[in-house]
Amino acid sequence: MAQKTENRGFEQLKKDLKNKQFARCYVLYGKEDYLQRYYFAALRKQIVDPLTEDFNAHHLTGETITMQLLSDCVEALPMMAERSFVHVDDIDLFSLPEGDREQLMQILEQLPEYCCLVFTYSSSEFVADNRKKLYKSLEKNAVLVEFGDQSESDLKAWIQRHFRASGKVISPWLCTYLLGRCGTSMTRLDGEIEKICAYSGAEEIVQQDIDAVVEPTLEAVVYDISDAIVARNFAQAIDKLQTILKMGELPIKLLAAIGAQMRRLNSARILIGEGKGAGELQTIYKIKSSWAADKTMKQAKGLSDKFCSQAVLLCRDTDYKLKTSYDDPQRLLELLVCSLAEVARND
Repeated sequence: MAQKTENRGFEQLKKDLKNKQFARCYVLYGKEDYLQRYYFAALRKQIVDPLTEDFNAHHLTGETITMQLLSDCVEALPMMAERSFVHVDDIDLFSLPEGDREQLMQILEQLPEYCCLVFTYSSSEFVADNRKKLYKSLEKNAVLVEFGDQSESDLKAWIQRHFRASGKVISPWLCTYLLGRCGTSMTRLDGEIEKICAYSGAEEIVQQDIDAVVEPTLEAVVYDISDAIVARNFAQAIDKLQTILKMGELPIKLLAAIGAQMRRLNSARILIGEGKGAGELQTIYKIKSSWAADKTMKQAKGLSDKFCSQAVLLCRDTDYKLKTSYDDPQRLLELLVCSLAEVARND
């Protein structure tokens, strides 16, 4: 039910922007900050006239806001414009003192038609507490818009549009590959697309362009390590491990990522035995990219059930040593990869 509400808020915001008919209050939040920034800018652009923004646009933060100041901004009549725009950024509404929450509810109940009040969360998280009366007031008087993870199909279409805007063409398969290499954050993708376009001298993007400039995520490097193990190229597996450690990645985080991939490989072997495919694996582990699920299934086909089950145990033992011994964490990880290599070699 919550997902439907969030989607409804997003659709309402897009409809309001299209029709230029705005609600009196919006709460914009969620992990996809690229979309939050985009839609906030679109909302502000339609409401605020640059010629009168000094009079009609108000910006408050968690450090500067008081309920009296917020009330004054909300009630201030717009000058030479239809609406005023009050932006409140990064305020934890539900941790406000009870008196402030009561005043805020009164403000929300009495928002004038000429005011658009917008709460955003650029560097903090909006954590709703539906046990408090304030939550019911927000549900009643505001449009709650969560910008969560986008679907793979939506991201691929967005990636292709971004490349087209720079005069470049990229295939759907390479869009999937790009998602697998740098993740699904639109903020990060935006920066990586800019780098790829600057690097590539051709109209059509090829895989070599992506590999040359994109900094892979931790998960993507773990797939590279798994690839090297499947290919029995153990020197390359160690090289990939050392490269990411030199980049400052925490050993405990890297071990967690390797362990997670070994568990996925073990599950993939079971699914293969049951005649199932990457779709089932993607559902079980909530893998965001079909590229990653396909890659895991392909790797699992090159390994045995014995290797996958032993690999999970080796990761477990290394995790215990990393947390309880005084051994060098990097050395423990290198020993893990060497052990995985030895098991694969004898497989």
